[in-house]
Amino acid sequence: MRSLAFVDLETTGATATHDRITEIGIVEVDEDGSVREWQQLVNPGMRIPPFIEQLTGISNDMVADAPPFEAIADEALRRLHGRLFIAHNARFDYGFLKTEFKRLGVDFKANVLCTVKLSRALYPEHHRHNLDSLIERHGLHAEGRHRALADAQLIHQFWQKIHVHRSSEEIEAALKKQNARPSLPPNLDPTVVDELPETPGVYLFHGENELPIYIGKAKNIRTRVLSHFSADVRSSKEMALAQQVRRITWIETAGEIGALLKESALVKELLPTHNRMLRKNDEVCTWTLVDEGEGLLRPQLAWARDLEFGIGTSCYGLFKNSKEANEALRGLAESHNLCDILLGLQKAAPGKPCFGFQIRRCKGACVGKEPYAKHTMRLMTALTSLKLVSWPFPGPAIIREGDEAHLIEGWRYLGTAKSDDELTELLDNGRPQFDRDTFKILTKYVGKMEPLPVKNI
Repeated sequence: MRSLAFVDLETTGATATHDRITEIGIVEVDEDGSVREWQQLVNPGMRIPPFIEQLTGISNDMVADAPPFEAIADEALRRLHGRLFIAHNARFDYGFLKTEFKRLGVDFKANVLCTVKLSRALYPEHHRHNLDSLIERHGLHAEGRHRALADAQLIHQFWQKIHVHRSSEEIEAALKKQNARPSLPPNLDPTVVDELPETPGVYLFHGENELPIYIGKAKNIRTRVLSHFSADVRSSKEMALAQQVRRITWIETAGEIGALLKESALVKELLPTHNRMLRKNDEVCTWTLVDEGEGLLRPQLAWARDLEFGIGTSCYGLFKNSKEANEALRGLAESHNLCDILLGLQKAAPGKPCFGFQIRRCKGACVGKEPYAKHTMRLMTALTSLKLVSWPFPGPAIIREGDEAHLIEGWRYLGTAKSDDELTELLDNGRPQFDRDTFKILTKYVGKMEPLPVKNI
């Protein structure tokens, strides 16, 4: 019999990079079958949300005098060392512990067994495999649900039950299936699988050289990276990528927004050969309107890199280049009976009719048969669907995500900071060029933005 550690944690939330451990419970089982139990409350260094207090019964008062994780880290490491790490939804508990140890500069590794996956393998006829379902199904004795040691004891009981009701061959087959190594590219070090975090972030595939050949973002880096090498991948492009991969690196972020922004920025900076969609877009342009007087507004092409996109500036559409912009404007002329000359799509002497008027599409604003104001009203209606979101703040803004703050100004991503000093440094670094992909990301999260505090400006 191997040495085992049945582990359960209580935490302030579900995100390992932001939330913290409030209690740890471990049931140690030695090779000779002897059992020891350990339970420890932990001061998370942050407030426990009310719904978590209600769920676990662990209050802020209870952990106020408890030691921080750094004070009990050595004890936890000693109890886990050399043991098979067994937990229910093990990646959650393992991920939290790995992250807590990482904050202390400790690279914690363990062989991991998930009893959720084990239950699914042994009892596929059942649809539910949460701990409450296992209690009911196997007659486990629960002394206190959602407390760390009590739940660790339940996992231990489940382990004992399956060894009574299932043959050792069945259990070994289920364990072997769970621990099967994923199919990996031939030139990739297989130990990288154990290192991949289950957190949001950006991953970089490297080939023969240091520069990456592909950059991707993920809500769960481990899951997304392994999906590239799945045996059922049929895409020739994915297969070609897998053959070139020699090394994988990654950057963890506090959440999905940070991953999206970091991916877009890195692709522009490093230009990986397999990223075609997010390459540089130096020629991005948009339509603005110029007041010519007498009720006439005329479209004028502007380079996005030169604009502030402030509240006082109305912009219409983001186009890869002037050709695409003119094609879009020509389409509006045809669908809204607009004048090619007044739109700048056709050059002609004053008073001469445009081509659209000659084929009875234009209503004659070019030759005085329609007031400029009416033409302008139709133009404004036509442009409505293309109107871009204006930058809603007089200065920089931030999006808070976990312990990170993403700094934005004029739809330009300045960087991510974890302190006021880092925010100030980002402001001093100057602004990058406007980027269409970053703009598309940020407009989805404008509701999460808040003005940068005055003290940081």
